[in-house]
Amino acid sequence: MKIAFIVGRFPKISESYILNQITGLLDLGHEVEIFAQSRPDEDKIHPDVEKYKLPERTHYFVLPRNIGHRTRKAALMIGESVHKKSYTILKSLNILKYGRHASSLRLMNLHYLLSERRFDVVHCHFGANGILGVYLKELGIPVKCVTSFHGSDINSDPLKYGPHIYDELFIKGDLFTANTNFTKQQIVQLGCDEGKIEILPMGLRLEKFILSERKINDKSPVIILTVGRLTEKKGHEYAVRALAKVIAGFPDIIYFIAGDGPLRANLESLVSELGIKGNVKFMGQVDEGEVLRLYQKAHIFLLPSVTAVNGDREGQALVLQEAQAMGMPVISTIHNGIPEGILNGKSGYLVPEKDIEALANRIIHLIKHQELWPEMGRAGRWFVEGRYDMKDLSERLISYYSKLI
Repeated sequence: MKIAFIVGRFPKISESYILNQITGLLDLGHEVEIFAQSRPDEDKIHPDVEKYKLPERTHYFVLPRNIGHRTRKAALMIGESVHKKSYTILKSLNILKYGRHASSLRLMNLHYLLSERRFDVVHCHFGANGILGVYLKELGIPVKCVTSFHGSDINSDPLKYGPHIYDELFIKGDLFTANTNFTKQQIVQLGCDEGKIEILPMGLRLEKFILSERKINDKSPVIILTVGRLTEKKGHEYAVRALAKVIAGFPDIIYFIAGDGPLRANLESLVSELGIKGNVKFMGQVDEGEVLRLYQKAHIFLLPSVTAVNGDREGQALVLQEAQAMGMPVISTIHNGIPEGILNGKSGYLVPEKDIEALANRIIHLIKHQELWPEMGRAGRWFVEGRYDMKDLSERLISYYSKLI
């Protein structure tokens, strides 16, 4: 089967779930090409990008910013298409219908790239790219359009652009996937036919995440870990405030925060203000090898996600499944689809959003009852193996494609 992925920035370290899906399909012998809006401004690259030679499969469809270069490129595309009597490319310039996708020439460039190739399915990640996918169908690209919703696209985007942002997508799209049942219900509330939605979690390559029993000797500190971009919805502020309470009784705790983002300076100031600078280590952006080493080293995983002011929320929070796969007890919040991704009371604990006291109490409970760690770790691993194995999820995705075509 030939599959085209339409994505935003690629390859992006924080979106390893998209990378996993692409490489999972390649492992099953299918042909995949990637059409991305831009390259991320990141120093680190996931090793699977080179392993699977993904740069050779990736095409970027945003034209140069320089107006002269952009005009020349557009003229060449139009000239070549007209020469081949492929006049549909001219329809992609209809600003009244396609708005900024037409005025930016983004849609024209994407149409040009795909019209030169033949695919069975166009799989779009995030709702905004799904809109591009159905526009391509309108312009005569003969494909089935699949759109995967994740979190911000179904939470903050409708608040920003209006509740009818996806009306045309829901009518003309062929299939939609939701990473959790919670996300599915949000899509339905926005007007999508429930019969066109399949629940398909984002998966992980279990062979990379080795289960190890969590234990500690009397002289070693308890290590707590959070992995996630430093943005409001990840709830780092509440983690730091909770840790300050815990450290008052357990001063040897070390808290690693892996990830970078716009709130780093604010969080560093908060850590200094609370007097716990010696206990909190900001790791910055980490690649796969670094995060795996942190998972191996830590004892408790913490992700206190919250609803951001702009409405942004988590979708699935794959890092929770990664931590459980490694055998770590996890602590998170009753937030969006997160409760579907852990065994509350067995592999970890859930507390209300922004409840600093509850977070601190659960951390203290796990510190005091380290005999619980091994059993919680085994429960988490069993849970992840049953629901999030990338090979199983890739085969399910192919079955969905097959039904469409």
